[in-house]
Amino acid sequence: MVKELFKKWFKNLKLNPFSKRDQIKLGLYGPPNGGKSTLANRICLDWLGQEMSTVSHIAHETREITIKEQVTIKNKKGKELTFSLVDTPGIATRIDYEDFIKKGLKKNEAKKRAKEATKGVIDSIKWLDNMDSVIVVLDATEDPYSQVNITILGNLQARNIPVLIAANKVDLKKANLEVIRSAFPQYKVVGLSAKYGKNIEEFYEQLFKIN
Repeated sequence: MVKELFKKWFKNLKLNPFSKRDQIKLGLYGPPNGGKSTLANRICLDWLGQEMSTVSHIAHETREITIKEQVTIKNKKGKELTFSLVDTPGIATRIDYEDFIKKGLKKNEAKKRAKEATKGVIDSIKWLDNMDSVIVVLDATEDPYSQVNITILGNLQARNIPVLIAANKVDLKKANLEVIRSAFPQYKVVGLSAKYGKNIEEFYEQLFKIN
């Protein structure tokens, strides 16, 4: 079911050239558990002094679009960039409530979570219409050649939405930046650890280049 909806929404998604943009909208996209919410929290803590989202070891913890308005960052030259940070639910082609049961949730809660996660996927895709630029957050320890990653990046490229790939979790031994760079050579890839802040300054510098 989710796979069919996934394909349907991406196929029918169209940009609205007359939509009003009162501020840059910077979206965090990617598969579940890549570290989108952890990165959102890192950005907000660094520049606003407060966290933005809830993180969890269970996939699809973020099941609704979360927005933090008026985030302003500065680079070494003193230039400022202000944007609305949009943390989106992880995009997946398959969501099964039994996967949540395996994580310790009871059946009713697992079914509820799966239903909310499915809606979250649809909302994430719809919201692409509103994005001025996108950070695709990938787990640097995982194989980047997945249907989800290729579909997300392919659709962003087709719509000329500026993209920065944040290869997260480089603090882990299994992380492999070169595989991600080889998979998506047309994009700038920044390796970082959202959890520990490793290489976060390079990440901020690259945000100025895509906005």
